[in-house]
Amino acid sequence: MDYIVPEYLYKILKWTGLVACPAVAVFIGALGAAWGMEPGLQNAIVTTINALGVLIGALLGISQGTAKPSGGGSDA
Repeated sequence: MDYIVPEYLYKILKWTGLVACPAVAVFIGALGAAWGMEPGLQNAIVTTINALGVLIGALLGISQGTAKPSGGGSDA
């Protein structure tokens, strides 16, 4: 498939949006209190990270939806 962004960048962003952002958000949410973080700040950070993950996922969904099949071979 030919994406809007190069395929290597697509794969990095996909991993970031699907794995890294949710994992970091849960990490901050779980350990924020142990670090003495104010609940309001902790919630703001977790919400921001989750929103970034959703944004990345939405943009990648658009890229996937508008991708053109490669002329080379099968993308099975």
